[in-house]
Amino acid sequence: MTITTISLILAATCAQPIGQYETAQRQKPNDLQAPEATSLLGRPLYANPPEAQRDRLESDLRRAREMMRDRPNDPEAIIWVGRRLGYLWRMTEAVEVYTRGIEKHRKYAPLYRHRGHRYITLRQFDRAIADLESASRLITGQEDVIEQDGAPNARNIPLTTLHFNVWYHLGVARYLKGDFSGALDAFEKCMQCRGKYDDNLVAVTDWMYMAMRRLNRDADAEKLLEPITEEMEIIENHAYHKRLLMYKGLLRPEDLLDVRNASDLDLATMGYGVGNWHLCEGNRAKAVEIFEKVVAGGYWPAFGYIASEADLARLRRR
Repeated sequence: MTITTISLILAATCAQPIGQYETAQRQKPNDLQAPEATSLLGRPLYANPPEAQRDRLESDLRRAREMMRDRPNDPEAIIWVGRRLGYLWRMTEAVEVYTRGIEKHRKYAPLYRHRGHRYITLRQFDRAIADLESASRLITGQEDVIEQDGAPNARNIPLTTLHFNVWYHLGVARYLKGDFSGALDAFEKCMQCRGKYDDNLVAVTDWMYMAMRRLNRDADAEKLLEPITEEMEIIENHAYHKRLLMYKGLLRPEDLLDVRNASDLDLATMGYGVGNWHLCEGNRAKAVEIFEKVVAGGYWPAFGYIASEADLARLRRR
């Protein structure tokens, strides 16, 4: 699922000065490599995915390119090359692939959906919103379809659909830009496409909760939490589930920062959730401390990482 993959754990960053960026994942790999993007805090971001996965990801990309050579006019073959590039953090190349695909298939919504996702990763929110709004128009009245996972979960069950991911990523892009009302509108539509899986319910509920808290709709945000229980069947979105349980008071914020068994992506996700909760509770200093710890890590494609950057940038302008 697109809700669909911080190499430095928060426990380690706690021992470092706030704002220190000396992690291996953030190091420039070589003098010839250009950055993929510039962070919202003005720092270069390089394509440097986890080394343990690199060989497999490169192999997957080679197979995707072969498939596209065999089926040059198949938009799905084009999408898989873009997706495989994205998993290698080669976001600029992924956007270029999607752009060439759109030139051939201007009414194919998934191309706009995936390019919009990668524009989010590149911190180009206006372009992401434009693409995802185009995708939302193209899917209107169309039958929904399951999106296959590039990195399958433990049960090998694809959890989301095209319609879900269009509205989900549009909500994320608007949220990151600070348009919390617009984000909420998109997430409400996304909720209608969530299907039967608790994973989708917790992911969308979390973003809706955060948007409502930013809009000072605290009572509505609390009401959103009513269906959230400890017994939910969660396949992959454990970080979102834990965040929601924290909002309900069933977990402590420090419980989410116990990172011994968490994945890198979960660490970024949970770190942002805890920081954002402190911000909404009026503890700006604690929020900034946690956001700084998130962006001191290296998993810069994660939405929690980008959201931490966005909030830090806004807070520094005040």
